[in-house]
Amino acid sequence: MTLHDLADAYGVATAYVDWSGSWRDVAPESVRAVLDALGVDCATDLDVAASLVVARERPWTEVVPPVVVIRQSAASTVTVVAGEAPQAWVVTEDGSRVEVGPPAEAVRRDGLAQWTVPLPSLPLGYHRLHLAGGEQGALIVAPDHAPLPAGRVWGWQVQLYAVESEQSWGLGDYADLRLLADAAAADGAGVLLVNPVHAETPVLPLEDSPYSPSSRLFRSALHLRLSDCPEWDASLTALRPEPTELVDRQAVWAAKLAALTQMWPRHRAAALAAFRQERGEPLERFGEFCALAEVHGRDWRTWPDAVVADPERVAFWCWVQLLVDEQLIGLGADLSIGVLHDLAVGVDPGGADAWAMQDVLVDAAHIGAPPDALAQLGQNWGLPPWHPGRLREAAYTPFRDLVRGVLRHAGGVRIDHVLGLSRLWWVPAGRPSSEGTYVRYDLDALLGILALEATRAGAIVVGEDLGTVEPAVRTALEDRDLLGCEVLWFAQTEDGWFLPPSHWREQAAASVTTHDLPTIAGWASGEALALRIDLGQIARSVELEQQQVAHERSMLLAMLQHQGLLDEDLCLSLHRALVASPCKVVLASYADAVGDLRQPNLPGTVTEYPNWRLRLADGAGQVVSLEQLLAHPGVRRLTAVLQQVC
Repeated sequence: MTLHDLADAYGVATAYVDWSGSWRDVAPESVRAVLDALGVDCATDLDVAASLVVARERPWTEVVPPVVVIRQSAASTVTVVAGEAPQAWVVTEDGSRVEVGPPAEAVRRDGLAQWTVPLPSLPLGYHRLHLAGGEQGALIVAPDHAPLPAGRVWGWQVQLYAVESEQSWGLGDYADLRLLADAAAADGAGVLLVNPVHAETPVLPLEDSPYSPSSRLFRSALHLRLSDCPEWDASLTALRPEPTELVDRQAVWAAKLAALTQMWPRHRAAALAAFRQERGEPLERFGEFCALAEVHGRDWRTWPDAVVADPERVAFWCWVQLLVDEQLIGLGADLSIGVLHDLAVGVDPGGADAWAMQDVLVDAAHIGAPPDALAQLGQNWGLPPWHPGRLREAAYTPFRDLVRGVLRHAGGVRIDHVLGLSRLWWVPAGRPSSEGTYVRYDLDALLGILALEATRAGAIVVGEDLGTVEPAVRTALEDRDLLGCEVLWFAQTEDGWFLPPSHWREQAAASVTTHDLPTIAGWASGEALALRIDLGQIARSVELEQQQVAHERSMLLAMLQHQGLLDEDLCLSLHRALVASPCKVVLASYADAVGDLRQPNLPGTVTEYPNWRLRLADGAGQVVSLEQLLAHPGVRRLTAVLQQVC
């Protein structure tokens, strides 16, 4: 009995294939640290042997699996443990009882047997498998496929905070998003992708990154259009913050919280009561966290023991979520797909979800990425990972609630780092990112739940499957009709040739770039490279880096010219390539349309670059308001190209 065997039993990798295709062994110390984070005793060889016995005995100690996820069209069985042939039945989501066929004995040992129970045809949904002895487990029936767009569609991607209208308070808000969606629909667009608008911890200082939220179950109150709330009073306009060069979330939230506090006495008690009943325990826990954070600080890990929240403040924060929910109702209704919400890969370890889900999140490790060509020491994103075993024991309910929450009032979801549904790079607390390893998840179960929730919401799913992708993962995504991502910058062969658009995947959302990469204008002008040089982000010589960029530019232009797509406007030419692809969804960025030189986020920086705080600006650095954006010549020209999708 070896450490390798124990790691394999718990889905912990002892070796992996890196970004270059090379096989990498994981140090035993890293394997032990990750197993320890999972709660597995492995300090000594005796501990390893004892833990492995426990792992191998698990199939005999689970009378009924805590959860089984099956496809509706597949003939399926469940294995249960009993001394004699068990009597079993299924209680469906609507309360109906469905009998199951007679079980077949598979393996017998020590007076017990593992019985194979055949399952009947069942409707989609969350059901329960019951045994006559009182044991039961969750039985989730998922569709074979998630919804796909009826035809090809195009749309825009936007960083909401960056686009401010004349009425908004210091950053773009939900009313601005509605205006963008309506304008896009009027032009024939079918989708609008927005950066994550997950809920923040409503205590200063606020986190700037939308990818490190307090809760992914609920949405940001920072983007509320207060004047659209029924409780609004015009006198509160005096609280509006002064304009700033960069997005100042701290000033915006201080002003909005002051206004919300004055609006609270006028809240609609009946509407709030109905909303609290509808959203149930997750909303109550979120409201409780916010109320406690106001008193004890934004990181629950520093709170004293036995804290008690003020019921009035819990109600206040539930009401704030009611206001948010009301402003999202019907958003994007005129788009054929609707608004596509971005789902961050994790949450702030000190935030609301980490506090409420301590039983299924791991605080002794962080999510990250192994070393690669761009980040040679690896990456640590500081986010707590799901515990795969505890998530299974919870019948994947936290994951279901997460997906259901992000699809509420949405036309779809883009899942950041969708590879994490198969495996995540765990970095043990206190260790460098390079000393982590991969931990495996039940991809088929998670994709099944994702497909079920998407089907019920009538929503599409886009998985950000960039980077080192296991072939089995991409196959599984395609099999479920989940769209992948085709990013033009990455559509290259191993020898640097850009792939013609006709070679791209049909089942994908195509874009030129992403929020973590240079804009078209920034790349073409050399501004993006100059910035990286100034910030010391270049590992090799400046000359070699410049030669690489020049080579990529020549290869890209050669592909465009060969395909008959090149003209004097590079932005339009690149988007003609997207249009010429077979991809189901084509996305363009407003930043590219107006010639913005700066990317929203520069990976590898913290304070050196104003990540997630830049306002939308044109090539001359002039801020572009929402009103100016809708009539901007660059937007109109690019719209004309995108309209050729349909």
